[in-house]
Amino acid sequence: MLSNQQISEYAENGYLLIENALSADQLKELTKVTDRLILESAAITESNEKYDLDEGHTPDTPRLTRIKLPHTLDPIYWQIIRSERICNLIKPLLGENIRLHTSKLNTKAPDGGSAVEWHQDWAFYPHTNDDLLAIGVMLEDVTEESGPLMAIPGSHKGPVLDHSRNGVFCGAVDPQDPQFHPQQATTLTGPAGSLSIHHVRSLHGSAPNHSARARKILFYECIAADAWPINGNSSAYSGLSQQTLWEAMQDNLICGEQPLHARLSAVPVRMPLPPPPDATSIFKVQQSGGARSAFSS
Repeated sequence: MLSNQQISEYAENGYLLIENALSADQLKELTKVTDRLILESAAITESNEKYDLDEGHTPDTPRLTRIKLPHTLDPIYWQIIRSERICNLIKPLLGENIRLHTSKLNTKAPDGGSAVEWHQDWAFYPHTNDDLLAIGVMLEDVTEESGPLMAIPGSHKGPVLDHSRNGVFCGAVDPQDPQFHPQQATTLTGPAGSLSIHHVRSLHGSAPNHSARARKILFYECIAADAWPINGNSSAYSGLSQQTLWEAMQDNLICGEQPLHARLSAVPVRMPLPPPPDATSIFKVQQSGGARSAFSS
């Protein structure tokens, strides 16, 4: 359970770091399953619906940027996010009724694994209110060298910055945007089993991994269940029938119930349109959309 001080820090800064949030058994099982999935990617020669490959990927040396939707690949990932331990951490921030938006496991290969350019998750999937957050579960020790998550304190209270370039959504802010202040960022590092929580509007990014180990962080994007996706955003529910939409929302409940009302808040919204040539992951969005890097030397 979060303390009152942690709740206040999240409200003020837009992020939290909680060390040793997982039990030793949970971490061991997650690591075992994740390592298996990475080894299985050795047989893949191009990115697909399960894996995003990084440059230099070979059968002998698998290099990934991401394992997509891990909660659909092995029950352990779903068990972790629905565990009492995790639910008790996010209920004070999102309420009793919480839905999973999506999951991803950013593996960030050693010795130069890809950066994630600065962005706000809210730019990708606006909803009727902004009680949304992302949990980052560290499966390895995360250090300054391994390309940790960085977040700008208080940015979740500010504007939604422009995430477009050359007339298309590129999933990243322009490093020259006068409202972008990376020098104010906090670095979120910690031992394996720790987790970060960041608000959906928090400006964040991560540099390339310059360590000799993969930087494996499991991300869960969680939503207050009375936040409904705004039509036209690239959400997990786009293009579904009403019946399929309702079933998907039910299936994705982490705790509580799915209300039938949508809570509307006065929040700024930019639509992630027109789409870039490849919108299959944030890495592909930023690459194909021509995002300018804030991490280039």
